[in-house]
Parts: sequence; structure tokens; C-alpha cells
Amino acid sequence: MTYKPYEIIGKDRPSRWLVTCDHAANTVPDFVNGGSLGLARGDMERHIAYDVGAAGVARVLGEMLDARVILSNFSRLVIDPNRGEDDPTLLMRLYDGTVIPGNRHAGAAEREMRLERCYRPYHEALTRLAARRDDTVILSIHSFTPQLAGRPPRPWHVGVLYAGDTRLAEPLIRRLRDRGDMCVGENEPYGGHLPGDAIDKHAIDHGRLNVLVELRNDLIEDEAHQHLWANRLAPILEAALADTVT
Repeated sequence: MTYKPYEIIGKDRPSRWLVTCDHAANTVPDFVNGGSLGLARGDMERHIAYDVGAAGVARVLGEMLDARVILSNFSRLVIDPNRGEDDPTLLMRLYDGTVIPGNRHAGAAEREMRLERCYRPYHEALTRLAARRDDTVILSIHSFTPQLAGRPPRPWHVGVLYAGDTRLAEPLIRRLRDRGDMCVGENEPYGGHLPGDAIDKHAIDHGRLNVLVELRNDLIEDEAHQHLWANRLAPILEAALADTVT
């Protein structure tokens, strides 16, 4: 079976929403070190390799919002599609205290090969999907670990990240907090902008409404909880979009 670096679900769905999941998979294609980065299986199932549970949430949100969904099909440790091509963290050699053996000696030629076979096809597909409507709204789904090595526990259930464009993020944060049953982070656990990242490339540069939602991964580890959170988020997202002044 021919390897494809992304999956598109519901490509003919009509809504404004475009759901993206940049870190959907922990796949290491065969052409990258024979399909292994030299890590134990347990490490490849951790947050360092992909966003645990995020793909399941993205799939269900796509159904509920009648939205197109694009999922990456390569580990962020192969090459990170949520980084600009010139970002020094594009190809990680050390992540959350774990050395990535398969990346230790990866040079310019290896980096270019991974860009050409994984990163660029994903972004080209995302570009085409986003351009199908003039009023596309990009919803990027991610997840985060409850605690990084040697760091304090993270209290947030959900984080809403944004860069300069707060048109959708602000009403979403307000509506999430109005529920009163979750700890909501604003640009937590990370800041909402890296130059050249996926939102920058596909939303900010085109003036498109956008928001990045981070869910704590211990809350979405199984299918039942992925459905729970998608069902919780979908009506809030629709209401927040209705609140948005464009």
C-alpha cells in the first residue's frame, strides 16, 4: 500500500469549518530509518511522538460541524508540521528529556527528504482544502501532556491558543469559562504563535478566522472521552463563531 502523509475526511462537507490535526499520528514511514526512530514502543505512544487522543476528537468534531478534516500521518518526531521550515525545532533530537536516536545524525539531506515526502504534501493538501471557501474557519486540534518532566502539573482541561487574531478565540474562551465546569487556559500551556507554524501559514497570512484548541491528553485517551469532549465543544464552537464579528 502506497504511503500517504495525510488523511482527508469529508472532503465534500459544506461547512465553513476546516478541522486540522497536525500531530494526529505516531507513524514513522518505512523510508525514515526503516520505519523506526530507535525509540521504545512506550515512548512512541507518548506525547513526544504525537498528540494523544487529538485525532479522535478531530474526527468527531468534523462529523458534528459537518466539516472537512485533515489529519497528518507522520510522527512529529519525523518532522513537525506545526513548525516553519526554518524553525530549529522542526526536527527534534531531544524532546521532554528523551533523546531521539533516529534523529541524532539526521543532516540536511535527510531533513529535505522528510520535508518533501511528509511535511510539504500535508501543507499542500491543507492549502487546497482551506481555499475551497472564501470564508473558511480553521480549527486546529491538539493535545498536551498533564506534566512535562521536572515541571509542575498543568491544571488546564482545555487551552485556547491564538496569535494576533482574537476574533474567534475571545468568544470561545468566554463561552468555555461561562460553563463553570472546566479550567480554561488562555494561551496556555503554550503561547499561541510561532512564525511559520500551521496557523500562521494557513490562517493568519490569509486573514482567515482561526483558533487552536489544546485538550489535556489524559481526558481524551479513549474513544468514549474523545466523543464526550467533541460533543461538549461543538455547540460552544458554533456559538462562538456566531458571536464573531468579521
